[in-house]
Parts: sequence; structure tokens; C-alpha cells
Amino acid sequence: MKIPRWKKAEFEEIEYEPTSIRELLKEMKNICELIVDLAYSAILFNNKEIAEEVRYLEVRMDKLNYQIRIMAMLAARNIEDAEKMAGVLQIAQAAEKISNAAGDIVKLLSYKLTHPILPRLIKESDEIIRKLSISKSSAAVGKKIGELKISSETGVRILAIRRKNKWIYGPKGDIELQEGDVLICIGPEEGMEELNKLLKGEIEVLE
Repeated sequence: MKIPRWKKAEFEEIEYEPTSIRELLKEMKNICELIVDLAYSAILFNNKEIAEEVRYLEVRMDKLNYQIRIMAMLAARNIEDAEKMAGVLQIAQAAEKISNAAGDIVKLLSYKLTHPILPRLIKESDEIIRKLSISKSSAAVGKKIGELKISSETGVRILAIRRKNKWIYGPKGDIELQEGDVLICIGPEEGMEELNKLLKGEIEVLE
């Protein structure tokens, strides 16, 4: 039986890794931006693979929170330092609460407590989540995400890319799109339709 990646990470020994508080908070911010959207995607598409990634990110957030608490204790040499670190720890705690909430969302899949109303509520929100496929005739094939200006032209963000049997989560602008890629996207409906036309090969550029 294959052990999920998040379960392996959960039992790994936590080791102190010297780094800056700024970098730790930056990674926490990035996880917060991604994890909730992935959790909703897992529910919407009933996808346990995405749910496992959410659990992995939740474990990662726990470890980042541990690191930042250690650094705060090491940095606090007097009452003034302690007061400064208190604000940092509050931010870290808030970030961990967000990741825990995302973890609770995907637990619905494990307990089979999902209800048809959940995907419906997600679809009716201001931002919708959709799976879009890249066809052979699409002008996007072979081009980088940043080069296509998807976010600035459509308001759509790519949460993840399924490439054959692999997933790319939170893809950056330097990721090159390929034929057959399946994109999980979030954004306004109008922008989603425009992007879909590009990926289907119906238009050459985004306007």
C-alpha cells in the first residue's frame, strides 16, 4: 500500500533550519494563497489526489510554524524583542488556521460527507473553478504561462496543471504549457471563457 506524501511528511523528524523570518512568512503566504483554492478544487472535482496535496501543504505549514516559533525564541533577548516577535507569531498562527481549515474541507472526501450543494455553491461564487484542457491546435502549446499573460488579460489564475500522471501545483510564469495539459483555474467567468477559447485553438491571443 502506497503511503501518501503528506503522511510521510507528517512523521518526518522536524529539524531546525536557520533561515530568515521573512522567508518563512513568504512561504506561509504562498501556501495560504494556494491551499484553500486547492481544497475547493478537490471537493468540486471529487479529486483525492488534489486532497492529498492539501494535506501535504497543511503538514508543511505546521513545520513552518514550528520553525518560526523557534526563531522567535532565539531572537527575543529582551522585552522589546519579545513584543516585536509577538506580532510575527500572530501572523504565523493565523496562517496555520487557514491551512487547518483547508485540511478540514478535504476531510469531507475521506468521510464521504460531500453534498451536491457544495459544488453548486462554489460554481455560483464570484470566482469560478474549472478544468480546462489544452488542444493540439492551441496557440498556447509550447508557450510559457507568463508569456501568454493569462492573469493580466483574463483575471484567471492557474492553480494546478495535470500533465499525464503528474501534477504541477501553483505553477509559475516560467512553466511551459504542453498539448494535453489539464489546467485547474480560478477566476471570473468571462475571463475563463476567453482562456478556454485560447486553449481550444479558437483564438490566437488573449485580448
